[in-house]
Amino acid sequence: MKTRRTVFTAIDSQGALLPVELLQRIASLDKQDKDLRATLTLEAYGLAPSEKLADAINRSWQRLSGVWQGFQHSLGKLSAKDTAAQLTASHWLNVLFSELGYGQLPAAPVFMADDRPYGINHCFQHTPIHWVGARQGLDTPVRAAADHPKLSPHSLVQEWLNRSGDHLWGMVTNGMQLRLLRDNKSLTRQAFVEFDLEQIFSTDNYAEFAVFWLVCHQSRVAGERPEDCHLEAYTRLAAEQGVRLLDQLRGGVETAINELGAGFLAHKANGGLRAKLRSGALDKQDYYRQLLRLTYRLIFLLVAEARDALLMPEAPAEARERYNQYYSLARIRRIAEKRSGSAHGDLFEGLRLVMAKLYREGCPELALPALGSFLWSPEAIADLHEAQLSNQALLAAVRALTFTVDGAVRRLVDYKFLGPEELGSVYESLLELHPVLDTDLATFGLDVAAGHERKQTGSYYTPTSLIALLLDTALEPVIQAAIARPDPAQAILDLKVCDPACGSGHFLIAAAHRLAKRLAWVRTGSEEPAPAAYKHALHEVVRHCIYGVDINEMAVELCKVNLWLEALEPGKPLSFLDHHVQCGNSLLGATPALVSRGIPDAAIVALEGDDSQVVSAAKKSNKHERAQGAQLSFFGGGDLSLRHAEAVARAAQSVQFTSEESVDAVAAQAAAYETLVQAQEFKALKLRYDAWCAAFVWPRVKGPLPVMTQMLFEKVSEAPESLALPVREEIERLAEAYKFFHFPLAFPTVFRPKAE
Repeated sequence: MKTRRTVFTAIDSQGALLPVELLQRIASLDKQDKDLRATLTLEAYGLAPSEKLADAINRSWQRLSGVWQGFQHSLGKLSAKDTAAQLTASHWLNVLFSELGYGQLPAAPVFMADDRPYGINHCFQHTPIHWVGARQGLDTPVRAAADHPKLSPHSLVQEWLNRSGDHLWGMVTNGMQLRLLRDNKSLTRQAFVEFDLEQIFSTDNYAEFAVFWLVCHQSRVAGERPEDCHLEAYTRLAAEQGVRLLDQLRGGVETAINELGAGFLAHKANGGLRAKLRSGALDKQDYYRQLLRLTYRLIFLLVAEARDALLMPEAPAEARERYNQYYSLARIRRIAEKRSGSAHGDLFEGLRLVMAKLYREGCPELALPALGSFLWSPEAIADLHEAQLSNQALLAAVRALTFTVDGAVRRLVDYKFLGPEELGSVYESLLELHPVLDTDLATFGLDVAAGHERKQTGSYYTPTSLIALLLDTALEPVIQAAIARPDPAQAILDLKVCDPACGSGHFLIAAAHRLAKRLAWVRTGSEEPAPAAYKHALHEVVRHCIYGVDINEMAVELCKVNLWLEALEPGKPLSFLDHHVQCGNSLLGATPALVSRGIPDAAIVALEGDDSQVVSAAKKSNKHERAQGAQLSFFGGGDLSLRHAEAVARAAQSVQFTSEESVDAVAAQAAAYETLVQAQEFKALKLRYDAWCAAFVWPRVKGPLPVMTQMLFEKVSEAPESLALPVREEIERLAEAYKFFHFPLAFPTVFRPKAE
């Protein structure tokens, strides 16, 4: 089977505008590719029937290679202060665009929006094309006029495309790099394709020049309407292909988990693991959760490596090379492509080393930072941490995660662009499955159960179209109000977005990107900020503004993984998110005001399994106890419950703003949070809130356990230390079973308690 490579050295595709895999298909000029062949004909490129595409590309290469040398020679003679705008245009870009079929590019009309001019200097039909000098960076802001904000060349074109209703595609170049841009309504990230012309011509990279020529030729943007051009057809094809590949990726993740699950069971060294599963000391569902976490780790590494965001940027080149050549997951993927593997376990041993170093220590010899977090802790995969795994099983799992098959072609999954939507969709399919295993036969599989977890927990995911509507109607007005304040950057960071059913984080990540874009905008003055400013703003927004709850524990863990991947800054630890993304039932919880009013009579109703006589007696008792006015001072006047909740909020505020510059600092933040939730005051408050909620679902049957009514609740509130052990245990059991979630306690910096 043929494997289609998706590796370029001089082409960078961001945001899946034109995925690398699609660019590779275009470069292959495969006449058997039914999706593309109509766009790759001589006629489609405006060439004569007697010509060949390869010959036309080669002629342009030969001419431009010579022109490039002359341009570089002339560039070296200029003053260091000269941006080389005139030289770049006359000695290089005029010739370059002529060879791409544009001829002499006409000057652009005056582009205006909201009484503000956009000084784009050229336009071909519906395609604005902006040139600057070779010594001006595409992301370097410049001020066009005294009363206008600074905009980088990239931001200038992108902002215009987003504002204009008549233009879809555009280009921006300084002669050294050229970026292809599109009107970008993306929820999650910037999108462009960058061609590094300097690298292409300096290293005689003809293969990638051919891709550049094929994609940026004038025939790709020509058309009566912008939506009719070939580039737009490519984006539609990429979207359709993405849906097909996503379906395969779902199956690949399931296959990977099966291979890992069976592989650990089959290894002769893992007798202790098998014994724990046989005895029930390790529940098969817990085993499945550990396999999921290991899979999350693999996906994290695949994404971080693909985005060049894992290794420490300041690390020596030899350390980075050592990791890439001998320890990376990309290396294991390359081996998986060629070999089925053996019974040896050296590959997993190397992976185990990497995972251990990523937790707390880091490894300068491999350029690995310390990331921290529960994801990389030994406890996350406690029963797999010391287990053995054969190369055969690991390679099979990695092969399933990193390759898809489309017809007779095997393609690499491009993890660089795997977003929260894709991970959420993959996870949704896993919720429908439950593990089926046999320790004696060493088999492991995932099957759909009649009452699968997705139905039991109500876990369904919000479509992108609805998320866009929510952001526009609910979040955008709040952002605009923040921008109007005296310190707009701080006002944006003071905003809080909470999703009470966050799932894998699709909505939260979309909201984080919307906030980050505005934050970077107010800091830089550009509506389309440069990638570096945008990325730093995203990291801050995730740390300060984003909160989520989900009833499914593994959805919460995946939400954190998604947030970490989106906001990952090379060399920095993962943010502490346990106080921002939590597991619980957001529909069942209490507030200081509710607790202060005691147990309502409406809480005591007959539920399935209750004894009607016990229910009737309890209702009468509760009404009598409330009528007697037996509420203690705790519920009156100054409201001790409210004061305690305010104290928790103040303590949580101090946790929120501790440093995260090192893994030790993040660990200190985690320790401070643990101190907060383990404090006697916090525990007493939580027991009180749990008891109030428990009154609604308390088992009302004959027996030694008293029914939760007002008097017992007052005892919980006044003297929890004197509470009978069975009563305390029942409150804790119900809290765990129903996953009570009290927003003022879980997110005290967001839901500041107020008296009612």
